[in-house]
Amino acid sequence: MSSAVPDHVLRELGRTEGDAASLGLLVRDQDTRRLVLLRAVLDAAEAAPATVCPPPLLDRLRADWALLEAAEHADREAVRTVLFHPMAGPWAQRLLGGLTSEAPAGPDLLADLAHLTALVAAAGVRAGVDLRVRLGPRGGYLSLPTLGAVRADTGPVELQCHGGELTVRPADGAPFTVRVQQDGATSSADPRWVPLVMLPAVVPGAGPVALDDLDPYRTRGDGAETHGLGGAAQIDDWERKAWIESWSGVEPLLRLGGEHRLTEATVLLRCMVPLGPPPGSGPTGRSAAHCSGTRREAFGAVLSSKPATPAYFASTLVHELQHTKLSALCALVPLHHEDATPRHFAPWRPDPRPFDGLLQGAYSHLALADYWQRFALHARRVAHRDQAWAEHARCRQQVGAVLPVLAGSAALTPEGRTVVNEMITLYHRLEDSPPPTGHLARAEAYVTTAKVIWQQRNDSRRQ
Repeated sequence: MSSAVPDHVLRELGRTEGDAASLGLLVRDQDTRRLVLLRAVLDAAEAAPATVCPPPLLDRLRADWALLEAAEHADREAVRTVLFHPMAGPWAQRLLGGLTSEAPAGPDLLADLAHLTALVAAAGVRAGVDLRVRLGPRGGYLSLPTLGAVRADTGPVELQCHGGELTVRPADGAPFTVRVQQDGATSSADPRWVPLVMLPAVVPGAGPVALDDLDPYRTRGDGAETHGLGGAAQIDDWERKAWIESWSGVEPLLRLGGEHRLTEATVLLRCMVPLGPPPGSGPTGRSAAHCSGTRREAFGAVLSSKPATPAYFASTLVHELQHTKLSALCALVPLHHEDATPRHFAPWRPDPRPFDGLLQGAYSHLALADYWQRFALHARRVAHRDQAWAEHARCRQQVGAVLPVLAGSAALTPEGRTVVNEMITLYHRLEDSPPPTGHLARAEAYVTTAKVIWQQRNDSRRQ
């Protein structure tokens, strides 16, 4: 049986690269899975007992679905912009879980079902179809994914769309209008409307990237704090300007890492989700370490606290988009049959990692080692060059500490063996331009110390 992924694509991805066609294969598969997931939600609602999905809720879901079909008939691409928005993934997974459980409908399921109406309304607005819906706010906001949100403390809020203009009628105030452009950009003279901030396209001709601090599902249910991440953050005008300013310097820095870094950001990145400082970083945030992450069910999203500099913004994208890439590849074809027992040492984590986590971490750190080496070789200022060499050396030594475990696994599939072999090829290619001796020595000491501490900590846990 032939693989679902051509060999040349596996080799490209194994080297942490991938051209637009190769990455497009991953995107199409993920988008198809999203459509299947949404259909599964409808089927689960139809099959659910009345205690889980009472007839009035089922009738509402059917009405939402009919409106969604009408909107797609009017403008398919506009609707798919909403359906493929990364945060629709966590919501759909959550709703499907609620509809297939035996527990009676509770507040969470009711809120998840109501969000379908919000998604459909956003799709209808984008597609330019006439509609009228009523929704209740959550946490002081009524979010319309990919468009913005209405500030409202009480509900319900009535939304009416006609002729490209959205009329909002809150329960506790005068109505107001929101203008919606063809590209989905919104504007209103009323401060109760909060438009979704769009970061400019990574390269000319590409689509903009949403800076989504409004969607209620951006970190819901992902256990962010247990993974060392800050919670979802709503940012003020000053912080938005800081994000935009930092973002403006990302493109040339990504280009330093090679054209493939620009390509993966252009093809894969759909939205940034602002996070607060990591737990325990202090009230001012000045001493806060940067944190970032991805969610497998939110394809195309990178969650991140605001990077300190454009260079670290670029490296955050390099790091996190590798997780996006590898997770999407694993959804297409299995790379290994190892179990999920956390047992392996990873220099970038204090806890034991399962094999899959080890592979994910090694893959992303290998891409970082490659990125920082290219950065160091092209940096003009000595301070920037030294910092880049230090980052490169640390990442490369971290990867070198775990590659033997990956390569030695008998549970790799043929596709997984190809990917790991290409990772090894890139790892050795990095030796062609070694870092200054001092950086290498410090990196070696760092990894050695990390392993000693890891062994002491985990040996004591097993006693």
